[in-house]
Amino acid sequence: MSDYAATCRDFRTEVPETFNFGADVVDLIAKDADGLALIWANAAGEEKQFLYSDMARLSARFASMLAARGISKGDRVLVMTPRIPEWQIAMVGCLKLGAVPIPAIEMLTAKDVAFRVRHAGVRAVFARAESAPKFEPVMAEVPVRIAIGEAPGFEDYAAAMAAADENFTPVTVAADDPAILYYTSGSTGDPKGVLHPARSLFTWKISGEYWLDLSPGDVIWCTADVGWSKAGTSILFGPWGCGATSFFYDGPFDPAERLRLLSKYGVTVYCAPGTELFRIVDQGFEDHDISRLRLTVSAGERLNDVVADRWRAATGLPVLEAYGQTETLMTLANFACTALRPGSIGLPIPGLELAIVDETGNALPTGEEGNIALKMPNSQMMLGYYKDEARTAESIVDGPNGRWFITGDLGAMDADGYFYHRGRSDDVINSAGYRIGPSEVENALLDHPAVLECAVIGAPHGERGEIVKAFIILRGGVAASDSLTREIQDHVKRSTAPYKYPRAVEYVEELPKTQTGKIQRKALRDLEKQRLQDSAA
Repeated sequence: MSDYAATCRDFRTEVPETFNFGADVVDLIAKDADGLALIWANAAGEEKQFLYSDMARLSARFASMLAARGISKGDRVLVMTPRIPEWQIAMVGCLKLGAVPIPAIEMLTAKDVAFRVRHAGVRAVFARAESAPKFEPVMAEVPVRIAIGEAPGFEDYAAAMAAADENFTPVTVAADDPAILYYTSGSTGDPKGVLHPARSLFTWKISGEYWLDLSPGDVIWCTADVGWSKAGTSILFGPWGCGATSFFYDGPFDPAERLRLLSKYGVTVYCAPGTELFRIVDQGFEDHDISRLRLTVSAGERLNDVVADRWRAATGLPVLEAYGQTETLMTLANFACTALRPGSIGLPIPGLELAIVDETGNALPTGEEGNIALKMPNSQMMLGYYKDEARTAESIVDGPNGRWFITGDLGAMDADGYFYHRGRSDDVINSAGYRIGPSEVENALLDHPAVLECAVIGAPHGERGEIVKAFIILRGGVAASDSLTREIQDHVKRSTAPYKYPRAVEYVEELPKTQTGKIQRKALRDLEKQRLQDSAA
């Protein structure tokens, strides 16, 4: 894209009546323009490469394997792996079959797994043998269980694939048929199920083409984990929809190793949260050739201006920040052909209309803060929150200028149409690219015998954007101490996904509450912001 205004003016989204990503993208590229789809490496130094034709063949085997075990179109399949090629094979295989994959990170606890299995009515699970114990409480509820490696109650993946037929005919999937189900943290209660149709998978390539600027020959490295919709944007659906190559790395974060891999594999587009970019800039680039890198992008957390400035000074490249949600995919972005404005999350992706509206859907004047909203209908929009029609309805308002999806994020727009993020309208915490629901952490804290009451918020943090902070009232006779804090933190790590543990803990005598007794998390967030301002004064 060389002219943003002209592209938006002429853009038309032509969603086909049917779309099967496995057949209409992977198989088609394999047949007509076979190229490198995936480069995988891990911390142990192992490496594998897959052509589109390899992925077409392996995903067909996976689909055949599931079909032979009674899985069919519409069935839910929980896919829980680390960053390994089997993830792509399983995801595309499910889609060829018309089954609905549920991507999940390995950090989920047995409790997290059980909720997803029961809420979605999961009929098949695919995981590593190391994760098999997490499924024990729901083993009898899932008829098909496949593991990479040997695990009691699971079939061996390698043996099942070897016996599968690779001559599988992908099923027909209508544009509005359910295609993928994500679970994302909310401000209250259990995670929300976000159900997307096949048309979403088709339109994912729009951000791949216009924001990521991908085409065959590009190598993109997105460091997001596989359970997030960002993996769809920048690891699977976006890159492969554009015929590009994804680089996939399974290993811990190490700034020097990041630079070595960027150089070794000739990465052209790098997608990482500001937290990672900050650490890499501190490492220094002197010993690494990253001359093939032409684009750096970031999403999932607000990008610190200092980080963006340091990255540009070190690499000569700006960081093109974008904004999106699991519910809507990417909606706002900074583009290579548009001017950057400090603090802005950019302009609408071509084909989308966004606005700042009030609670009734009225557009607000330039510069006034309100709800970031997406105009409906839109092909990128989810089908709805799974099994929660009330929540879906509450997120949509009919204004004088049409129907709008209220994202839950606050923002403002300038006179030239650039958007600026002003925070969440709810209590969800965004930390280093992870969305964390405070109630999940609070439930884990309250399960500790020393905790009487608690409240959890996102506290501002220079490197991670926000960190999880817990305000705790201890039970009578329990004294605050550093050792107790560590014990409570370890308890949370065991009770829920470890990345959700409170990195900061403050013991208090009381918590701010409404007249009805509801904890006012906003008051605690305001307190932390004021403390930050006072310390900087």
